[in-house]
Amino acid sequence: MIRRLTLSQRLTLVFTAILLLCAAAACGVQLYSSSQYGNAMVQRLSAGLAQQIVRSEPLLDGGGQVNRQTLKTLFDRLMTLNPSVELYLISPEGQLLADAAPPGHLKRQRVDIAPLQTFLAGSVWPVYGDDPRSLDKQKVFSVAPIRLDGELRGYLYIILQGEELNALADAAWQKALWSALLWTLLLVALFGLLAGMLVWFWVTRPVKQLTADVSGLEQDSISAIKQLALQPPEPQPGNEVAVLRNTFIELARKIACQWDQLADSDRQRREFIANISHDLRTPLTSLLGYLETLSMKAETLSPEDNRQYLAIALRQGHKVRHLSQQLFELARLEHGGIKPQLERFAIGELIQDVAQKFDLTIETRQLHLQVDMPHSLPLINADVSMIERVVTNLLDNAVRHTPQGGTIRLRVWQENTQLQVEVADSGPGVEAAMREQLFQRPSALSQKASREARGGLGLLIVRRMLELHGGGIRLMDAASGACFRFFVPL
Repeated sequence: MIRRLTLSQRLTLVFTAILLLCAAAACGVQLYSSSQYGNAMVQRLSAGLAQQIVRSEPLLDGGGQVNRQTLKTLFDRLMTLNPSVELYLISPEGQLLADAAPPGHLKRQRVDIAPLQTFLAGSVWPVYGDDPRSLDKQKVFSVAPIRLDGELRGYLYIILQGEELNALADAAWQKALWSALLWTLLLVALFGLLAGMLVWFWVTRPVKQLTADVSGLEQDSISAIKQLALQPPEPQPGNEVAVLRNTFIELARKIACQWDQLADSDRQRREFIANISHDLRTPLTSLLGYLETLSMKAETLSPEDNRQYLAIALRQGHKVRHLSQQLFELARLEHGGIKPQLERFAIGELIQDVAQKFDLTIETRQLHLQVDMPHSLPLINADVSMIERVVTNLLDNAVRHTPQGGTIRLRVWQENTQLQVEVADSGPGVEAAMREQLFQRPSALSQKASREARGGLGLLIVRRMLELHGGGIRLMDAASGACFRFFVPL
């Protein structure tokens, strides 16, 4: 039942229960305090009543004996003058010797002497003693010792709140109790209403507003998340609800940003597939065309034409194979299929070995390769084959795009805890439109000439390999040509 209640209903129920408990406790404490105060005042005002009666009235005869009939008449007369008291004569041991109680009203014939001695010792009032007309009740009293020739013969024991007074007090208390209960309920209702309004304003209303903001996530999640992300957060949240609202807004902004990134990644993937399909279709169409020509006109073609067509078909086949290998390698890199096998080695020796691969091409095209590398470089912890692939790809690009007689610069240096490598050429450089998409998947929207100018997926593979090592690559600004700089941690 309670689980089905709303937050407002639960808070209202809790506050009402707390107010009722507080009101009941306050009423109980007030009634107890009032009773204690009244009893103390009655006992204080009538503390000397028993002593005065002992002094003024003969309670024992000349022989020190108790005349019950005489004492009953005396007690009746005194109780008529003060109907709120009840008089008893008790022995030093607490045994009742005389009383004026109607027949059948006495419930016990003995009272405890200890409270009487406490009263006579001057203890703090109220002091309660046994009520002879009840089996378990105790009441305030007045007591005085009765002595004859200095010897204790008994006590005059006066109950200050007798049966008649108790009956009148009970009726008055019932009326007062119902009045207090009524006023308590009114105050509980008033303060409960006030507390409910404050709770609604400070707690329930912000929670309901936050619930309304996030309630649309199930029906139309992304639009609701973006709407929530557009809301301004509290500049200085002062309570948990405001902090929770700011947390939801921040979470919605992160989800919206990730959603946009996923949407952009999906768009790039579709464009990448379209572009790769085009790049594969072009050499495949050429390959099939030349093969069909050779198949249909093999007898009519000259040997020179046969060799030319076969060379073109073979070249297009190599293109398809190379692009397919790059696609396969990129897919394995991006999906964790390839893990770097780390080992410590000298990158200077690796760069010298890679540069020697291009000696013939550089000499044929009359290029100038300048290597700037200090003699003492620290060893790096990386995958040798991957770093070799990175350097090879960058040098190959530089060689292919540097005009005859141009210059290629390769520089290596240590910067803090990183090893920096820079490959620059004196070629035409990278077009401004291509700079932002250089390390991204090729887009079907980019110009064909630009795509062909920069080649396949080499830079994507290079970037991914460096990322697996905790490094990175970027295109630097240069006065002429292209300048690529990558780093790997030591």
